[in-house]
Amino acid sequence: MSDKDELVGFKVHSLEYQTKITKKFANRKPWKTPNPNEIYSYIPGTILQVNVSEGQEVKEGESLLVLEAMKMQNQIEMPFTGKVKKICVGEGDKIPKNELMIVIEE
Repeated sequence: MSDKDELVGFKVHSLEYQTKITKKFANRKPWKTPNPNEIYSYIPGTILQVNVSEGQEVKEGESLLVLEAMKMQNQIEMPFTGKVKKICVGEGDKIPKNELMIVIEE
């Protein structure tokens, strides 16, 4: 049996199964716990406006920046009350999905 054909066991509730690991599964990106202090883009687009500055205290629900995607303007809001630690994007930047935009601290 080659490495591709190796069976791996797993359990679901009390039942045990055997499956083959595909190349795609073996080469996937490992999942990591999201950090609530890092705000990432959820869609590719262009930064139209940055409404905060580094070191600024921001309350929950206030607008951090405006991200234009597919001709729509998306307000990116503060998830909780805190302080802006670092701004990683600027006005006019074209960013991909999952780009780090702002780092905040509680």
